[in-house]
Amino acid sequence: MKANRAYRLIVKRGGRAPALLADPARVDHVEVVEIDGGEVVLFWDCPPQTASRLARALRTDLAQLEADEMLERYRALEL
Repeated sequence: MKANRAYRLIVKRGGRAPALLADPARVDHVEVVEIDGGEVVLFWDCPPQTASRLARALRTDLAQLEADEMLERYRALEL
């Protein structure tokens, strides 16, 4: 099963400004949530520009990879 059918991406910004103009001290939250159970399977707190890049990469991989492949790829990611 494709990852985008099993998981949902949630990005919560710590402010109103876009990542490019945001204060570097701001913290954004990136979550990957299991659709069936509603449980958070991956979670990152990171600076705005990093969160923006991570969200873009996650959207691409959710659409292309299988669910287990996607989890394997991002579980070891340290930000």
